[in-house]
Amino acid sequence: MATNGVRALTALADPTRRAIFEALPQNPRSVGDIAHDLGVTSSAVSQHLRVLREARLVMMRPEGNRRLYSLDPRGLADARDYLEQFWPSAIAAYSAAIATANA
Repeated sequence: MATNGVRALTALADPTRRAIFEALPQNPRSVGDIAHDLGVTSSAVSQHLRVLREARLVMMRPEGNRRLYSLDPRGLADARDYLEQFWPSAIAAYSAAIATANA
């Protein structure tokens, strides 16, 4: 859905949220681990994770007394679907530019 894709892209526009998002692809991480690595308070990381969860870009799973965050494929699919709607016109413009350059 386009609105979910826009929500995902909007969430990633913030540099701290993008850094948090980029810290998660390999393994799930706790708020404390993310905060330590990024030099940001746990409270700030928690607030950013809330926005990323609302955009369906990350998901949380409890493990003992910790909560681990990982990427959520649903939000990634939403963002991809949103961006894919622009490919046909981008490819057409690229083809036209190549044709003009080769003329």
